[in-house]
Amino acid sequence: MKRRVVVTGVGLITPLGTGNEKSWKGICEGLPGIRRIEKFDPSVLKTQIAGEVLDFDPIDFMDAKEIRRSDPFIQYAVGATKLALNDAGLEITEDISPNVGTIISSGIGGLDSFQRNVIEMHERGPARVSPFFIPSMIANMASGCVSIFFHAKGPNSCTTTACAASAHAIGDSAKIIERGDADVMIAGGTEAPILPVAIAGFNAMRALSTRNEEPHRASRPFDIDRDGFVMGEGAGVLILEELEFAKKRRARIYAEITGYGMSSDAYHITSPSLDGPVRCMWRALRDAGLSPEDVGYINAHGTSTPQNDVNETRAVKGVFNSHAYKVPLSSTKSMTGHLLGAAGGIEAGFTVLALYNGVIPPTINLENPDPECDLDYVPNEARGIKIKTALSNSFGFGGTNASLAFKRFEG
Repeated sequence: MKRRVVVTGVGLITPLGTGNEKSWKGICEGLPGIRRIEKFDPSVLKTQIAGEVLDFDPIDFMDAKEIRRSDPFIQYAVGATKLALNDAGLEITEDISPNVGTIISSGIGGLDSFQRNVIEMHERGPARVSPFFIPSMIANMASGCVSIFFHAKGPNSCTTTACAASAHAIGDSAKIIERGDADVMIAGGTEAPILPVAIAGFNAMRALSTRNEEPHRASRPFDIDRDGFVMGEGAGVLILEELEFAKKRRARIYAEITGYGMSSDAYHITSPSLDGPVRCMWRALRDAGLSPEDVGYINAHGTSTPQNDVNETRAVKGVFNSHAYKVPLSSTKSMTGHLLGAAGGIEAGFTVLALYNGVIPPTINLENPDPECDLDYVPNEARGIKIKTALSNSFGFGGTNASLAFKRFEG
């Protein structure tokens, strides 16, 4: 008998706002978090829009000395963790800290620190490189700093699996609790990639939307007029607990995580395959003991790129057959943009909130559906439905895939 794992806390920092209330309210109302970039002058770039977090102040979560020494991706991770722990009503005391672990993932890590220090060295020489450059840049430091700041002495790790990173973090964390190596895991992802070099890099791949005159309409998964994804930033963290541990402290339980699937396309560095996502979803269902007909909602990877949206639609049909036309799926990236390594964390958060609140988020900007994308994508308006089970999909460059299965907790 594997130990049961439940979600007791959610911490969201997204382009819709800092905190669960702003992010969830924005998602349910179908508000776009995409706008012209404000953090630097983007006029020389092909893409001049992004999902920026504009209301986050790190001083609300860290002291000034810590802020000066840390990259924004670390600051987002610490902030989202504090929000999640507060939401869970959990204090990490000395007696439980050895059994509290941390996996906070990132696809890129401290890109801001990397860019600034490379420029500094080029312009002023190697003596000007900061001693905090490496500790601010390496991807595992978000998880490390969360562990340090909150005294979590259990397992401490980081997956760097591109856009699947934080979904892998949550799935791996659930397995750690299942096998008894921790009672609590702080799990999710963080990313702070809104920088000229990142925009230029994805532009070179022709992956980003260039709908600069209509930022709010640029992220449009499954729509025939989509022209690429919109980059976002922020963090999403879940507090996972062993069921009896959570019940003993009378925690509010959002949902239970019941299944986790992983697979590799073994196909191409950036283009998706069909069989990888199919096997990934099947493995999550098998791990959860579910049949396809049991699933009531899918939070799609739904990037708003021509290849991904068609491929994911075909993969869902490959798993769910005729039920694919009955199960609603939506892409919250239509509102937040694509948070890269943090995407799976915030989307898992939205999925458990959907189960808990009985509301399925919409896919906004779905005005002219692609004929090859012919499923129920919950277009433009949230839908009030009490669902019992849900999947959250995350697929990354390098052909790495993750699917998480959740169910509504009923005591």
